[in-house]
Amino acid sequence: MARAKQLYAERWYASALAVFRQAADIGDVEAMMYIGVMCGYGQGTPVNYQEAFEWFSKAANAGDTQAMNNIGLLFYEGRGQPRDYLKALTWFRKAADQGNAEAMFNTGVVYRDGLGVPVNYREAMKWFHRAADGGDILGTNEMGVLYQKGQGVDVDYAEAMTWYRKAADSGSDSGMYNIGVLCEGGLGVNPDRNTAIAWYRKAAAAGNASAKDRLKSLGVEE
Repeated sequence: MARAKQLYAERWYASALAVFRQAADIGDVEAMMYIGVMCGYGQGTPVNYQEAFEWFSKAANAGDTQAMNNIGLLFYEGRGQPRDYLKALTWFRKAADQGNAEAMFNTGVVYRDGLGVPVNYREAMKWFHRAADGGDILGTNEMGVLYQKGQGVDVDYAEAMTWYRKAADSGSDSGMYNIGVLCEGGLGVNPDRNTAIAWYRKAAAAGNASAKDRLKSLGVEE
């Protein structure tokens, strides 16, 4: 597996895939995951979501929580399988219940957006919080969004700022941008255009398109 991972890291995808297949054939679960990812992204092989699904299923049956989450994503996006949000949620929950933070976040998204289930911001917040506790920066930022918008909880800009700062400190460009929004609008803090611009610039440097647009609207260089 070490050789296969090295080949993968060096982007010798076809060679890596051949070695992963050999490992998967003798039951290596991590290799099954790699093959599923490579089939999904077309690395060393044409994109084949159905084959990705089959390899993720093998890995999931062997207890791999990331594979469970990935099956959920295939159902969520309708890739290789008909789009089915309830099946997606089922797989996200299987992975989330076993500690997968990304799956916790995805579970929150389903409840936040009411995909196959009624919109339930409190349930969404529960899962975003768990994701954040597990180190998922998307979940951390989303906690701030819920507090800012008052979804599932009373509006609390100070609490929103706390979560955005946690996300930003972990490298979230969305968290950086959202701090800028609070600072510019004087939401929970005194309005501070310069501080807002500083955060927009940080977010823009990290690739945040909304921050780039906001700087342009303000007539400020990135």
